Amino acid sequence: MKDKRKMPISEKANSHPVAIKSAILLIIGMFFCQYAKNSPLFQADRQNAFTRAKNLDNGISISWLDQTWNDKMLDKDGITDADLDLLKQIGFKTIRLPVAFEYLEEKHVPRQKVLACIDKAWQLCRKHHFRLIIDYHYGSLNDQNFVPETKTVINTWLILTQKYLNKDYDNLFFEIYNEPPPINPQVWKDAAYNIVSAIHKADRLRTLLVGASNYNSIYELSRFVRLADENIIYTFHFYEPFLFTHQGAAWVGNQVATVGVPFPYNAENFPHLNQKATGTAGEQNYNKYHQDGNEASVHDKLLIVKCWADKYQIPVICTEYGCYNEYADPESRCRYLKCVRANLKTLNIPGVLWDYNTNFSIFTGVPAIKNLPDCMKNAIGYSN
Repeated sequence: MKDKRKMPISEKANSHPVAIKSAILLIIGMFFCQYAKNSPLFQADRQNAFTRAKNLDNGISISWLDQTWNDKMLDKDGITDADLDLLKQIGFKTIRLPVAFEYLEEKHVPRQKVLACIDKAWQLCRKHHFRLIIDYHYGSLNDQNFVPETKTVINTWLILTQKYLNKDYDNLFFEIYNEPPPINPQVWKDAAYNIVSAIHKADRLRTLLVGASNYNSIYELSRFVRLADENIIYTFHFYEPFLFTHQGAAWVGNQVATVGVPFPYNAENFPHLNQKATGTAGEQNYNKYHQDGNEASVHDKLLIVKCWADKYQIPVICTEYGCYNEYADPESRCRYLKCVRANLKTLNIPGVLWDYNTNFSIFTGVPAIKNLPDCMKNAIGYSN
């Protein structure tokens, strides 16, 4: 929400010593409230946040409760013992569970049914010794509705906060809002501050994940002034270079119409620009791919986040990275994922892969060891 604490001081205050003193104290108080919002004075929880962020490494998102395109998503077990046995065998340690709360509400799905699904995932994670990130997916926040939308988000999180009060703070995390849209960054920061404050007023010990606007952009995060709260891990998504990771993805639009893009860049087999991409951001990305389509560029972009985190001495995590699997050739996908994972590790940034079981999956069929290509085994560090 917008900060409404700045109030005009009555002219009558100037004629009375007590009133003058009160006015001065009010100004000082407002200064420190605003200062505290961006420059916290207390750091008791920060080390916990660092430790917990580190332990979230080797994560993977499981698409289930976010499948707005699937009317029967709740009619199946989206996470099973077999899934977690497989992921444990491969080496993953954290599950990220995106939940389309608002969509499910609009479809009149009983809240208790949604909560039961989330709790089933949590119990399975406990059973198999996974950490769990519950992620608020597909919200509808924008520059016009941010006040009521923020309240909607807060109300949902307060239900979950009470449900899991005093439960396993080292292993259960709340990601407050997935990919805030390209709205006014200050609008998002105010919304994030209010969401975090509301949750931590009810449960100060729950570690929260907070990202920047423009879809958890690394560039917006680099301009983000940290919130006045120590129990936060800051998150970003990494799909650079976008021309490669989203090639052919219909939901993105014409900018990614060019397919057959290799990683790294190779002039000999680099495709012609698809005419549908002419005049879009995709044409710009195409023209500079010879600069962006390599490991050095990946490292430099991740370094933007690392430098920002070091500036504020706060923990960060990459809660999404991956590659759309329909058009990218398998060897390029493997090289790309290996590159991102290696550079995240070099920079001590934990990562969560997108995803386990849909169109960014690391498997060539249903999730199974036999459907994990040798190059992908190498990319994720799995050995039989």
